[in-house]
Amino acid sequence: MSTGRRIRWDNVSTVVSATILVGVEFLGAGLALGWAIAALFEASLVWEIIFEGAFAVIAFYAICRFFIRAKGIEPFVEG
Repeated sequence: MSTGRRIRWDNVSTVVSATILVGVEFLGAGLALGWAIAALFEASLVWEIIFEGAFAVIAFYAICRFFIRAKGIEPFVEG
């Protein structure tokens, strides 16, 4: 009993590749922002790690949102 649904591997690879590319940029920007804010306020190493961690969490949230939105535009299954 096949439902006739097929996986669109071209869409899957496009979305995954774009998510990796954009995700690395988000994560790098988040870590750099945390480092820059800590340096701006001359914070200790602990605060630098806290800032970087907070912006990394925000970056991971943005990566997840990007993946969900991209998956909605490029559907993974057809049929």
